[in-house]
Amino acid sequence: MNVTNNVILNHEEINHKIRRIAFQIYENNVNETEVILAGIATNGYIFAKKLKAVLEKISDINPILCKVTIDKKNPGQPVKTSIASEDYENKSLVLVDDVLNSGTTLIYGVKHFLNVPLKQFKTAVLVNRNHKKYPVKADFKGISLSTSLHEHVSVVLEGKKFEVLLE
Repeated sequence: MNVTNNVILNHEEINHKIRRIAFQIYENNVNETEVILAGIATNGYIFAKKLKAVLEKISDINPILCKVTIDKKNPGQPVKTSIASEDYENKSLVLVDDVLNSGTTLIYGVKHFLNVPLKQFKTAVLVNRNHKKYPVKADFKGISLSTSLHEHVSVVLEGKKFEVLLE
C-alpha cells in the first residue's frame, strides 16, 4: 500500500483542527482570564503548545501550559505535572492528548486532576478512536475514527510537515 493512502490528516488539516479546537476552548472559557492547558507528554504537550499559540492570537485569555507525565506502561504510578496543584486549583483546565485510544492514559490523567478542586474540567484530543476500554470521552476532538484494534494511529506534530497516519 502506498504511504500517502495512510494519511488521515495532512499539515493544513491539522492546523485547521487545532484552530477549531482553540476556538471551542475559548467559547467554553469566554469569561475566564486564564485556562490551564495540561498536555500529556510527549505529543499531547506539543499539541497543547500549538493550542496555546492559537488561543493567544484569538482571545485575551492567558493560556498556561502544564506538562503532564504519565507512565504509559505502568499508569498506576503517580502522575507528575510541571506546575504545582495550587497553580491550577479552582481554575478551568483542559487535559490535552494527541490520540484517545483505549482511554487508559486519559482516564489516569483525569483521575489525577480530580484530586484538586477545579472550576471546569474538559478534555481535548486531535484523534478520537471509537473503541475504548474506559468510559472517558473527549470534549473537543479534531477527528473521530472507527478503527480496528490492530491498527495504529501515529501523530507527527514536529518539523515542517504535520501528519496523522493510520498504520
